[in-house]
Amino acid sequence: MCLLTELPYRPDSSQLFAGIAQRPWAVFLDSGRPYSQAGRYDVFAADPYLTLCTRGLFTEIRDGDGVRRSSSDPLRLLREALGEPIVNDTGLPFCGGALGWLSYDLGRRFERLPSCARDAEDLPEMAIGLFDWAVVVDHQMRRSWLVGQGRDPRTRRRWWSLLRQFGRPAQSVVRRPFRVTGPVRSNMDRRQYDAAFARIARYIRDGDCYQVNFAQRFTAPAEGDGWSAYLRLRELNPAPFSAFVNTPYGQALSSSPERFLSLVNGHVETKPIKGTRPRADTPEGDSAMAAELAGSRKDQAENLMIVDLLRNDIGRTCRIGSVRVPKLFDVESYEEYVDIQIETAVRALASKHPYDDPSDELEVLSLRGDRRAHRHVASICRVRLRACLVTSTAHCSPTPSSSLPTASSSSTMTAGSSTQTGRSAISSVPTT
Repeated sequence: MCLLTELPYRPDSSQLFAGIAQRPWAVFLDSGRPYSQAGRYDVFAADPYLTLCTRGLFTEIRDGDGVRRSSSDPLRLLREALGEPIVNDTGLPFCGGALGWLSYDLGRRFERLPSCARDAEDLPEMAIGLFDWAVVVDHQMRRSWLVGQGRDPRTRRRWWSLLRQFGRPAQSVVRRPFRVTGPVRSNMDRRQYDAAFARIARYIRDGDCYQVNFAQRFTAPAEGDGWSAYLRLRELNPAPFSAFVNTPYGQALSSSPERFLSLVNGHVETKPIKGTRPRADTPEGDSAMAAELAGSRKDQAENLMIVDLLRNDIGRTCRIGSVRVPKLFDVESYEEYVDIQIETAVRALASKHPYDDPSDELEVLSLRGDRRAHRHVASICRVRLRACLVTSTAHCSPTPSSSLPTASSSSTMTAGSSTQTGRSAISSVPTT
């Protein structure tokens, strides 16, 4: 049975999270409110009772009893650490569980992939905290709650202090403002980009692969407070699947309108977005842009390709015959965004726990093809693009639920030096 106490509702959850934003392992899953009206829930937490950090072949598990290292499957270690779920009688999507990130490079633990590119960031492939308490805000119902599981004995002792802390906005603290101190640079010039793109086109024509998500890395020297930078990001680009993750290894700032995966009560859903058009100045202009997008053979082809890939991937772990595409080529218009986008939904019935052995789990790789295709792309990419999927697992119900947003616009800040930005590995192949 979960712990649950209602808090005063505030339309901007960042005002509450600001008081804990600087703590190690503070996590804010942000719906973008009040700047965006597309999302519903905000979830934030800090002070996990256990953390798991995977680098290469080893996972470091840190809790109140100390630190140990393991070479076991990192997702199996996560499931073991979560333990048995408790009954969620709150009606809320999260009442404690796992929050953090999974890098695409974590796939190297489960697939034989070439490793030619340089890891410029030295961030963990998996950084997950197990949180015993969280604040959940339902903007649709205009209500907020402090929730907990009581697995960590500290939670009950701290409950009243947490209620006092989140019962009012955090006091404003003057922090060093975030600013970029030098030019933004790519990891390749136009000549190198064009040459790499030509090689990809040749690989596709030769049949070695049929999708390559080729992206370039942009880096800029910066200084200041990462939370200040995120506040500006959520104001400029509000999105329903945004996140701020503060770990001892670096900070992840993410803004995305796209849910990559969700698993709720045994139902898996993915909603890829492919194809965008800028918003017009008038409703008539918007309608014309939407009609152009809906009739675009190129955008429909790209959307159909990703739907086919996701149907295949979901089919690897879901019940045979349960994969459905309830909508295809729907045009979604976001008032707060500058895009009109094609959205598709793929749904299926899960047959496994979300963190079961991934040898036959979802294949969240950025490339499809044989091992020769992987070698080709590895020879093109000189630096790994460390796109992260920010994950939440509410481990408090008979059927655990999980959610993975696509980090379609993200920044990673490592200690003191630079800001790296880039499209995630789910983004489409850029055109010249």
